[in-house]
Amino acid sequence: MNSAKSTWTRFIDSKYSTPAILITILIVLDSFVWWLNIPFIEDICTVATITLIMVLGFQLFMGNSGILNWSYAGYIGIGAFASAIFSMTPEFKAKQIPVMYEFLVNLHLPFPLALIAGALFAALVAAVIAWPLMRLTDSVGAITQFALLIVINTMLNQWQEVTNGPRTFTVSMGRITDIWLALFVAVLVILAVFWFKESSVGLKLRASRDDRYAARSSGINIIAVRYYGYVTSAFIGGLAGGLFAHYIVSITAMAFYMGEVFVLLTMTIIGGSMSVSGAFFGTLLITVSQQLLRQLESIVTRSGFEASGTTDIVLGLLMIGFLALLPNGVTRGKELSLSAIKRFLRIGNNRQKQSKGLDQKPSN
Repeated sequence: MNSAKSTWTRFIDSKYSTPAILITILIVLDSFVWWLNIPFIEDICTVATITLIMVLGFQLFMGNSGILNWSYAGYIGIGAFASAIFSMTPEFKAKQIPVMYEFLVNLHLPFPLALIAGALFAALVAAVIAWPLMRLTDSVGAITQFALLIVINTMLNQWQEVTNGPRTFTVSMGRITDIWLALFVAVLVILAVFWFKESSVGLKLRASRDDRYAARSSGINIIAVRYYGYVTSAFIGGLAGGLFAHYIVSITAMAFYMGEVFVLLTMTIIGGSMSVSGAFFGTLLITVSQQLLRQLESIVTRSGFEASGTTDIVLGLLMIGFLALLPNGVTRGKELSLSAIKRFLRIGNNRQKQSKGLDQKPSN
């Protein structure tokens, strides 16, 4: 009995209770939505779960390195198109894109393998081009990543023999991704991203973020740790892109451009870019806010006022407000853990006792 109690106490006090809490919340939310059996709400929840995977990959590099990775949306797009091409039958590809390269037409993999292959291809592209870019920091690094996003999106938007150019790319005749597959992958990604943060590579990457000169003098290869983080982030983005493509079914290159970066950045900043918990709660808060704002926007538009674009305006103002007043997000850059909850409850009880003590103090 004492041994079990000791194990539980160590678990509460350890930082590894964080992924357990986040995974539990996610499973409960998705299971409840599935139990409700309301298609509209289930669609929102499934897309939100896929978006969570995207945000976790985005946070993995940006949160640990401090570098704004504009090109991340491009890797989501690469993973989406690559996994779609790998999973489609030769007949379907030849019918939809008659000019597609013959070797791509004949390439066909089962969906699970296609999903992983799409993520690996996105990581491979990142691995090929990332090494020299990891030498760049601050505004130069951000501008370079922005330029890379433009390059990737232009190729996706114009390469007719692969992506059908600017026209719609139909992935299959029906959805393959469902809420349970998205949940399963999200659980794995939460574990992987948290493990990366606590690994030696993650610790070195954060050291280079906080003070790259001190990190370099300590023997840390800054370029190498950034490179590992960047490629891993691209893999997760490509994985999320594959899930998204096989859920939405019809995609275009413009779905993986500035609008996507804006949403991911908003979720990361409002939640807190320096923690996995921040990515989780930022996704949850912005998803709920987006749906409420869109409903309000629709009501106002039907009443006779033009309100299109209000959602993006409000989210932009919200992001500005957080950057000015709460730059570390709602989580303040910290992880949600059982020990943190325990401390919060203890502080609350102490304040309540102090308040009662003041109320019972006799007046002079």
